[in-house]
Amino acid sequence: MTAIAYAERFTRARLRREDGVLEITLNDGHGGSLVWDEPAHRGLPELFREVAGDPDNRVVILTGAGESFCASHATTGWPAMNSRGWDKIFTEGRRLLANLLSVEVPMIAAINGPATWHAELAVLCDIVLAAEHAYIQDRPHFPSAVPADGVHTVWPALLGPNRGRYFLLTSEKLDVREAKQLGVVHEVLPAGALQDRAWALARELAAAKPLVLKYSRLALTQQLKRTILDDLPFGLLLEGLAALDN
Repeated sequence: MTAIAYAERFTRARLRREDGVLEITLNDGHGGSLVWDEPAHRGLPELFREVAGDPDNRVVILTGAGESFCASHATTGWPAMNSRGWDKIFTEGRRLLANLLSVEVPMIAAINGPATWHAELAVLCDIVLAAEHAYIQDRPHFPSAVPADGVHTVWPALLGPNRGRYFLLTSEKLDVREAKQLGVVHEVLPAGALQDRAWALARELAAAKPLVLKYSRLALTQQLKRTILDDLPFGLLLEGLAALDN
């Protein structure tokens, strides 16, 4: 599938591909920073599925438009909080991370600014770069919601069980320099150098043989995929039960 065909279907992502490197730039549909809304929740799982099935992709870069990776959300447009509405959230939420991890080529995140809504999309990439002014936080959940639609698995896995629970229960704002010390971010760069570094790394990786790229990604994500498969539906169930308690 061409980048043009991708763009026609997915309004919350701008795509370009050069020499097998696919850059996905998350945005609000108008070129600004991504606002987490119903089209993003619905469309990004399907985008990742399409990317995973496209043999022309050799490396994927995931970044954001504007000043943030994703640091706000829409308060309207979501399904009603009843059993049918939550079933939609449940289905799309399970597919979001599962389809991201189903991409069978190396992924590079370029966190261009604050990542506070679904930052796990970035930190689940194989290489994580961040602009020096960025920070990472889990804002959508506790205390207003159960921190359970994947973050309950991802953050304890990356930060360790105790620090992961602290991060989620206190809405800790993690500076990218500290995130680098903790191993969550791998390089911190001036904002103006972020994209060039991401593309340089992507081109280096893309020079490897296709099966080396594919099987390296499979080997390095297998345990994460098992954990997500086991834990994500249970977490979404708990989050849904709490959301229905009006």
